[in-house]
Amino acid sequence: MTAFRPTHLTLALGAALSALLCAPVHAQSLVELVESARTYDTTWQAARAQLEAAARRADQAQAGLRPSAALTSGVTRAQTDVSRPDVERTANTQTLGVNASQPLYRPANRIAVEQGERGVDVAQAQLDAATQDLLVRVSQAYFDVLAAQDTLTFVQAQKTAVSEQLASAKRNFEVGTSTVTDSREAQARYDLVIAQEIAAENDLRVKKLALDQLVGVTNAQPVPLAQPVPLPRVEPANVDYWVETARVQQPGVRQAAIALDIARLETKKAETGHRPTVDLQAGYNITRNPNGTLTAPGVNSRTNVASIGVALNLPLFAGFAVQNRVKETLALETKAEADLETARRNVAQATRSAFFGVQSGQGQVQALEAAEASSQSALDANKLGYQVGVRINIDVLNAQSQLYQTKRDLAQARYNVLLGTLKLRQAAGTLGLEDVQRINSLLAPAKQP
Repeated sequence: MTAFRPTHLTLALGAALSALLCAPVHAQSLVELVESARTYDTTWQAARAQLEAAARRADQAQAGLRPSAALTSGVTRAQTDVSRPDVERTANTQTLGVNASQPLYRPANRIAVEQGERGVDVAQAQLDAATQDLLVRVSQAYFDVLAAQDTLTFVQAQKTAVSEQLASAKRNFEVGTSTVTDSREAQARYDLVIAQEIAAENDLRVKKLALDQLVGVTNAQPVPLAQPVPLPRVEPANVDYWVETARVQQPGVRQAAIALDIARLETKKAETGHRPTVDLQAGYNITRNPNGTLTAPGVNSRTNVASIGVALNLPLFAGFAVQNRVKETLALETKAEADLETARRNVAQATRSAFFGVQSGQGQVQALEAAEASSQSALDANKLGYQVGVRINIDVLNAQSQLYQTKRDLAQARYNVLLGTLKLRQAAGTLGLEDVQRINSLLAPAKQP
């Protein structure tokens, strides 16, 4: 296989990027891509299959409380030799029977049914966790693409501004109103912006590929946020509320709590090893001897036996197996209690971090909005000062760089706040599709192809 030369690879990537940016594609909203990911993401599909399997295991446990029946049949040939008197007989025996049993008292089976039902609850919590994780992953990839697009847009705008400043510096140098230093500073800044543009293009390409891989859509095009965008507030603005909610509703905590219940049921089931079992049994069996028996040779006989009764099994001694099994389950119960407390502590910490992260992000947005206005004023002042000769070229270039950096930081901060609200609800265990829909309502109207 012939490998691409570096120049060919560069050209191919450039062509791919041009096609990616210029192709007329239908823009997808956040909700649309989430729905697409539901049918494509294998992690979520595995969790859903696990829930179905758990439901079927619970149905299997129900069999321990239901009647059972079996049909039996057989044919045997026996040869009997008797020394005194000298007798040799060969007999065929044919049997056919139907036997049924109905458990009357089997405490272990009833506990197994409860464990099966709790197992379904565990699988449901796992599916809830997978669903919430999918919502966050898609939202993260969605905003990553928008942020990369914004960065590329701002870099290109900065390139245009620096290019104009470079042209102005060259003209002033030619007429003798500025030094060569101004021209070279502008050229250096222009070359730097070109490098930033290349990096931004590559970052956008990578972010788009990650989104496509996640949602199963080729060349997904996210709808940008409407401008201006009203960022949602965290309600209620009380970290204790979110922590207490997380300690109860978070899927990981729910799984740990259910695991503790299952461990306690396992202890109860182990204790039933000392208890008797009672079953109702009934049967109908047919035995046929077409060649007779040893006592009645040559006599074709048939025996029909119908029976019904109650079978009692009382364990007496099992080599201390039951006692040791109980001790084992008690130790596992203690472990489950510790795991539950660990889950609650971890969730509480994660929820607090998410809550304060959103609050900090909202403060950053406000500060960056003020910084954007100040940076624009500073740029205007430096341009005017440069025109009248009280500012030099580097002052204008620095002001331009500061403005566009602030614009990039502001856009990213807004995305971080939106994503942070979703992560907060995920940490609290309350994240649902309706939360994504609320953020989806902040998007600009999608343009039709």
